[in-house]
Amino acid sequence: MKELSIQDAQKQVDEWIKSIGQRYFSELTNLGILMEEVGELSRIMVRQYGEQSFKESDKGYHLADEMADVLWVLICLANQTGVDLTDAFAKNRAKKTLRDAERHRNNEKLQ
Repeated sequence: MKELSIQDAQKQVDEWIKSIGQRYFSELTNLGILMEEVGELSRIMVRQYGEQSFKESDKGYHLADEMADVLWVLICLANQTGVDLTDAFAKNRAKKTLRDAERHRNNEKLQ
C-alpha cells in the first residue's frame, strides 16, 4: 500500500465528503460522532487488552477499523475548522519534546 501523508488524507476525505457524502455534517454533529467512534474503539480495547470479555454484539467491530473511523472523523473536523493537521502535529511534537525532554527519563514508574 502506498504511503499517505496527513495532508493527502485531509484532501482525500474532503474530496470524498464533497462527492459521495454530499457535505460535511456540522462541527458539533461530527464532535458527537467522534465521541461515539472513540467509545467503539474503547469497547474493543478493553475487551482485547483489558479484563472484559467479548460479547456476541462485539463481533462486528475490528480494532484497525475503529481506529480508522476515529481518524476519519478527526480529519473531517480539521477540514471543517481550517486546521492543517501536518502543521499542528509538527508543532505539537515540538511542544512535547521541549516540555518532556527530561520528564519521562526521570519518571521512576517508567524505569
